[in-house]
Amino acid sequence: MRILIIRHADPDYPNDTITAAGHLEAQALAQRLKKEGIDRIYSSPVNRALHTMQYTAELLGIEPVIEPWTRELSLNPVIFEGSKIAAWNIPGETVRGIQPYPGHEIWRERTPYRDYAQDYDKLNADSDVFLKRHGYVREEGRYRIASPNRETIAVFCHHGFGVTWLAHLLEIPLPIAWSGFWFPPSSVTTVLFEERSREWAVPRCTGLGSIAHLHEAGLKISTAGLLANDV
Repeated sequence: MRILIIRHADPDYPNDTITAAGHLEAQALAQRLKKEGIDRIYSSPVNRALHTMQYTAELLGIEPVIEPWTRELSLNPVIFEGSKIAAWNIPGETVRGIQPYPGHEIWRERTPYRDYAQDYDKLNADSDVFLKRHGYVREEGRYRIASPNRETIAVFCHHGFGVTWLAHLLEIPLPIAWSGFWFPPSSVTTVLFEERSREWAVPRCTGLGSIAHLHEAGLKISTAGLLANDV
């Protein structure tokens, strides 16, 4: 099975939708996804994901399924240098400035990450239920193959959710994933459930934050959610 983790297009947060540029991104994205052989479409219930997804669903003629657990994470913000920022935007210089790095054994003990451990565990549990429906039963960091699956599924979601889910799937410590990855709006991150045996599958990222459709369409890359520099 392949999972396409798709961040919504350029956001219009005040109006709970996507911008005019975001609609162009979503249209270009749909044309790209037409070539991916998608079997199922899932979406967050939040409008910016729904409004991105609708172009692909209509073009492919696939009835989407709304998955409430894929909505953006509603975590308490972090106060950094007097300003509120999303938890996943804690600067990498802060994360990596304290040794040892916050690996699996210790990240839950560190401020502010310990405040988010319960939310992380909830997402992980929801993910496990979702993947079990598709034939994969999680046991520690690998997945027992209950039913082999060769489908490609598209999940339209959000940056914070997507990076956190990727951390879980790839067994990357949460602070390292949050500070190490950024998904551009309308980008596609591909996770393959690699089956090297008949018994086990292990998620493997085969494409991260791809925006090839934007380049092909000659569209500007949105930097929404990137707090410094340009792409």
